[in-house]
Amino acid sequence: MISRIDLRGDALPEGGALRDLLPRAEFDVEAALEKVRPICEDVHHRGTAALIEYAQKFDGVELSQVRVPTEAIKAALEQLDPAVRAALEESIRRARIVHRNQRRTEHTTQVVPGGTVTEKWVPVERVGLYAPGGRSVYPSSVVMNVVPAQEAGVESIALASPPQKEFGGLPHPTILAACALLGVDEVYAAGGAQAVAMFAYGTSGPDGCPPANMVTGPGNIWVAAAKRYFTGKIGIDTEAGPTEIAVLADSTADPVHVAADLISQAEHDPLAAAVLVTDSAELADAVEKELEPQVAATKHVEDRIKPALAGKQSAIVLVDSLEDGLKVVDAYGAEHLEIQTADAAAWAARVRNAGAIFVGPWAPVSLGDYCAGSNHVLPTGGCACHSSGLSVQSFLRGIHIVDYTRDALAEVTHHVVTLAEAEDLPAHGAALKARFGWKVPTQ
Repeated sequence: MISRIDLRGDALPEGGALRDLLPRAEFDVEAALEKVRPICEDVHHRGTAALIEYAQKFDGVELSQVRVPTEAIKAALEQLDPAVRAALEESIRRARIVHRNQRRTEHTTQVVPGGTVTEKWVPVERVGLYAPGGRSVYPSSVVMNVVPAQEAGVESIALASPPQKEFGGLPHPTILAACALLGVDEVYAAGGAQAVAMFAYGTSGPDGCPPANMVTGPGNIWVAAAKRYFTGKIGIDTEAGPTEIAVLADSTADPVHVAADLISQAEHDPLAAAVLVTDSAELADAVEKELEPQVAATKHVEDRIKPALAGKQSAIVLVDSLEDGLKVVDAYGAEHLEIQTADAAAWAARVRNAGAIFVGPWAPVSLGDYCAGSNHVLPTGGCACHSSGLSVQSFLRGIHIVDYTRDALAEVTHHVVTLAEAEDLPAHGAALKARFGWKVPTQ
């Protein structure tokens, strides 16, 4: 059901050589880019008409308008299962606690007497958030996108989610209910690359969507390709690929827990990655044995879980020691990394590359997906070595404010002039000399 990679016996290679030995899903965004390019440009030129046409083509629904009526959003909340509402409210509450503490404050540094640099943090003005609606419905992704944007102080928030034939062309009602709980009333029934294009270019008319400064949220390869297409025109969070879990475990780990957690990510998608890194062959055997009955007892077996576990992106990786295991998980840079070892907190503290780290047996990835308070929009495909998950900081821009007096400028002018001339940019130096009668102040 799941393959093995045996890295025992020899010294582990470094850097890219080690990464090349590890399992990873094939996710060719560049190839998808060529297919989404004409879709994005069609939305640019035809706006809402193109969105309606693509809803018919890709989602099988006939729309009369793309923007979801406010009444439909309110009705979705009124009809929401009370237990689901309570769970969403708790998820929102915990996410707000964590994200509110991420807000940066303005700070002024006195560089010299009379010379200061202030860094202030300004939220982007408008964001477009994407909530997937393909194989599963993700109201949790609504929470994870909206809460940090709100806590950052973003004034204008819009959300898009694919239209659903089952619900008359509206996004899934649980998505709409989550929007209602969060106070988001600008929602569009649009999915895939066309939704990203809608936010990037904007559309006109009474049903139109003003352009956004930034687009965030997970999605399929077409969403990722559209984000790449618009990089530079709008801000993006990340090109999200197939979801991943890596578990670093030793002989103290419970194979029942490990198997359950691997399966929990595999049920997302047939390209989802489930990786166990362990120095215990006995644990590897026990987990492999435990997978069989747990998979048989769950849902989405044939279309998602079995293909995901059997795919080239999933494996049990055997190493000589936890030290080697740490090197492996750092090279892998998982979206979600569980540490199920003795002294798990100490090992977790040494991890350098992961989207989020889950410490010990009582912090499974599923907790982070919904109610830990952390964000579940995280870097995939090894991007955790250079990128972070979604947070309040994602929606803020740092702006430096430089304030110098005449004397403070005079004191440093000779250095500025020297550096300008060293770079053969004499006009840079002249901009200072002009302020002092074209003479460099005497020091």
